[in-house]
Amino acid sequence: MNKLPLAGYTVLDLTLARAGPTAVRLLADWGANIVRIEPPTVGEGMAGRDTPDSQNLHRNKRGLTINLKTEEGLALFMKLAGQADIIVENFRKDVKHRLGIDYESVKKFNPAIIYASISGFGQEGPYSERPGVDQIVQGTCGLMSVTGEPGQGPMRVGIAISDTSAGMFLGQGILLALLHREKTGEGQWVHTSLLEAMLCKLDFQGARYTMNGEIPGQEGNNHPYVSPMGVFDSADGKVNLAASSNKMFKAVTLALGIPVLAEDERFSSFAGRLQYRHELWTLINAETSKWSTKELVELINNEAGCPCGPIYNIGEAFEDDHAKALRMTKVAHHDRLGDINLIRSPINMSAFERRDEFDRPGPDAGQHN
Repeated sequence: MNKLPLAGYTVLDLTLARAGPTAVRLLADWGANIVRIEPPTVGEGMAGRDTPDSQNLHRNKRGLTINLKTEEGLALFMKLAGQADIIVENFRKDVKHRLGIDYESVKKFNPAIIYASISGFGQEGPYSERPGVDQIVQGTCGLMSVTGEPGQGPMRVGIAISDTSAGMFLGQGILLALLHREKTGEGQWVHTSLLEAMLCKLDFQGARYTMNGEIPGQEGNNHPYVSPMGVFDSADGKVNLAASSNKMFKAVTLALGIPVLAEDERFSSFAGRLQYRHELWTLINAETSKWSTKELVELINNEAGCPCGPIYNIGEAFEDDHAKALRMTKVAHHDRLGDINLIRSPINMSAFERRDEFDRPGPDAGQHN
């Protein structure tokens, strides 16, 4: 079996919360030697470390405790930094400078270090000193203003999307910095923030404003530009349906036994279906309500060639036959908890055989001192 692509790289992990650990998890899952460094008086007890959240964030790491506020602790950290490839931190802007572990300080011991930082609002600008957590940034970036039903007020997204997005972007930045160092031998400071990540993740909704000055609003379960694309009733629940082209729309109406809709001049064009989307939704929904969710998924996917899917809860999503076929969970062997199932990296690489076990569970504080 080939060694994983990041085998041989050592990472010092100073991160807490979620965004930073998400970045480190990418490196851990692909073979890097991760050393999680925590203060000796960390408040998280065994119960906190045994939670699904903690284990899923910190698997495949070793754990050290170092008091960075002492001369001895700082000297030990710098010794480790001199031998490391990457440092990842998510301290407030002033904290790393106060501790003396900022990029410029570490660079003196290791000019080739890749120093990666993640914060709520970035390393510069009027909000750079503010603490930032996922929900605060969901509001500040505008995401909550386009989430939820029209007229019902802002709505947060049901996962920590700001944290995980920023962590993913920082992980990508670290990999880019590694490629740069392979070519030049130079280390560098890589940083991003929850706000930068989410302004980027607004994607076409954001570009509607930056390019045309348009401020998008809430659309609920409807797509802002495409109709019919949204949630429809079935006989036993609800389905998602996305007929995003003229061809798909005609195929769906034929499969549902209502081809007359495709001939209706209100719905014969892309623009017309958007203009009269409420009327169109009502007519289609009257037909989808006659079929079970399973029947609709098979009928519209297979016969019409149009995307259609069930709306699962979390348990149903993981128990779906296709999710099981993708083997999205892996086992970690834990001394107290036994064998625990955690979520694997979604990246698949043909040169590396997919393993069914993690190297180790999340560490206890100082477990590997």
